[in-house]
Amino acid sequence: MKVQILGPGCAKCTKLMDTAAAAAQELGIACEFEKISDVNQIMGFGVMMTPGLVVDGEVKSVGKVPSLEEMKKLLKK
Repeated sequence: MKVQILGPGCAKCTKLMDTAAAAAQELGIACEFEKISDVNQIMGFGVMMTPGLVVDGEVKSVGKVPSLEEMKKLLKK
């Protein structure tokens, strides 16, 4: 599973990455994490607010940091 974090590197972006990593670990899912801070790439996903969460090419969350439980639901297929 590929998880991409979209954002400039703010505190919320860091928190989103940490929450996604914790959820993946709890679920036992192997994930490849990528941080995307380039504005043009972020806009390419149609994301206008950060942080953004993309799982396997699909935008799952925009403009917020989901809780650990919400994140688990977003990472499950």
